[in-house]
Amino acid sequence: MNAEYDVLVSAPEISEKIRKLGEELTELYAGEEVVVIPLLRGAFMFAADLIRAMNLPVRVEFLGAASYGEETVSSGEVRLTLDTSFPLHDKNVLIVEDIVDTGLTLAYIQKLLQSRNPRSIRSVVLLDKPSRRTVEVDLHRTLFTIPDKFVVGYGLDGPGGFWRNLPDIVALREETENTHSE
Repeated sequence: MNAEYDVLVSAPEISEKIRKLGEELTELYAGEEVVVIPLLRGAFMFAADLIRAMNLPVRVEFLGAASYGEETVSSGEVRLTLDTSFPLHDKNVLIVEDIVDTGLTLAYIQKLLQSRNPRSIRSVVLLDKPSRRTVEVDLHRTLFTIPDKFVVGYGLDGPGGFWRNLPDIVALREETENTHSE
């Protein structure tokens, strides 16, 4: 875990963008209830900070999906690893995702949740790698667009499941050929 890395997005930059997004969502939903669904595992830090920045009645459900297993590149197959336990019919649903590159996982989740007939469904994404996109996804808001580098920190893990605890989002120098997650 002693790899060299370059900071792409600092903790203060992350905090400021999340604060602004929380204000925007508070205004958008104007006091309505919202079911916030972080995609596990990488989005848990982003979701926790975002929920605290929203002045709304919020219910939190978790959903887990994987398209890359233990690898650093997507397998192309999305598997649901944890489903919500609360009915989403006629609810405002906010999907919180850590990173979108190919778009496969988020497109799968959006279609799945849309089939449950929510009142509204929006997706907010911490990091976007549009250069890797292979399928279209509907993004309400993206906080940062990043280059095609393997990134860790602020909830995103790297080899062996480490690096989630870094406060910044960083690119590992020896992993620049790889990509991260969905």
